Amino acid sequence: MASRLKDIAEHLGVSVITVSKVLRDHPDISAETRARVWKRVREVNYRPNIAARALVTGKSMSVGFIAPDLMHAFFSEVAGGLSRVLRTKGYGLLISSSEEDTGLEQQEVSQMLARGVDALVIASAQSSVESLREIEDRKVPYILIDRKLDTPGASFVGTDDETAGRMATEHLIEKGCRRIAHIRGANVSTAEGRCAGYRAALAKHGMTMPEDYIVYQGVSDNSGEVRGHSAMRQLLTRDPRPDGVFCFNDPGAMGAMIAILEAGLRIPEDIALIGCGNVRYAPFLRVPLSTVDQSAVALGEQAGRLALAHIEAKTPSQPTTVLLEPKLVERASTARLL
Repeated sequence: MASRLKDIAEHLGVSVITVSKVLRDHPDISAETRARVWKRVREVNYRPNIAARALVTGKSMSVGFIAPDLMHAFFSEVAGGLSRVLRTKGYGLLISSSEEDTGLEQQEVSQMLARGVDALVIASAQSSVESLREIEDRKVPYILIDRKLDTPGASFVGTDDETAGRMATEHLIEKGCRRIAHIRGANVSTAEGRCAGYRAALAKHGMTMPEDYIVYQGVSDNSGEVRGHSAMRQLLTRDPRPDGVFCFNDPGAMGAMIAILEAGLRIPEDIALIGCGNVRYAPFLRVPLSTVDQSAVALGEQAGRLALAHIEAKTPSQPTTVLLEPKLVERASTARLL
C-alpha cells in the first residue's frame, strides 16, 4: 500500500503541514527537519497524489504546450527546453500538436483547459486572436512562442524574424548570389517577418527580383520537406534560374536541397541554399545546411521561466516580450568561391 503524507508525518513525529512545506520547498523549515523528511520520502518512495493536491491547492502542477508540428525537430527542441525548466519546480509538461490546423488547435486548447493546466504555451497556427478568448475568459496564463499574434495581453517569446530573413539574404549576397529566391511559409508572423527581411536585404543592396522568385511553401498534409521540394521544383523552371535560395525553415530547405540535386545541379556552385532554425541534423545532410540559428532550446527555457512567473504571481502579471537574437551558421551549402 502506497505511503501517504500522513504516514510520513506520524513516522517522523511532525505535522502533515510540515511535510507538505518540505515537499513544496517552503523556506520556513529548518535544514535538519528538511533532511529528515526527504530521507523518509526516499525510503518509502512517496509519490504525491496530484489529483488530490490539485483539489486542495487549485493547481494541477502541469503546463500545456501546443505546437504546430511535432515532426519538426525545432519544436521538439523547444519542448525539451520548456520541460527542463518546468521540472525544476515540479511541473509536468503536456504536449499536443495542432498540425497547422486552426480548428484542431482550438480543440486542443479546450482539452488542455479541461485538464486544468496552470498555464499554456502556444506556437499558434491562427491568424487572429479570437482563438485565445477561451483562455482569457478562464484567466489561465498563456505565452505565445515563435509565432506572434496581435494581442496586447499575451507574453511572447521568439526570434527577431525580420533580422533572421535579412541576415540569411545578406549572407547569400556576400557569397556572390545575384538572383536570390525565397521559399516562404504560410501566413504566420514568422513567415511574414522573414519575407520582410528578405525584401529589406535586397532593397539595401539595390537588388530587385521578379515576384515569381517568391514561392509559398504553404500548409498541407505533407511534411515541410515535401512542400520545400515542390516549391524548389517551381523555382527551377524560372528563367533565369535562381543562384541562391533562402528557405523559410530548415525542413523546407532540406526538400529544396533534394530537388536541386535531383535536377543534376550542384550545391552551392550552381545554387546556394540557406534555411532557418538550425535543427540538429542540419550538419549531417548530404550537403551540410547553412542556416539561421533561432536558439530553439533557449526559446523553450525562456517560455518555461515566464510560465512559472505567471503561475506564481500573486496578481495577474504584465505581459512580457522576450526576443532572442538570431545567429548565422555557415556550412557547405553556401560555401561558394567568389
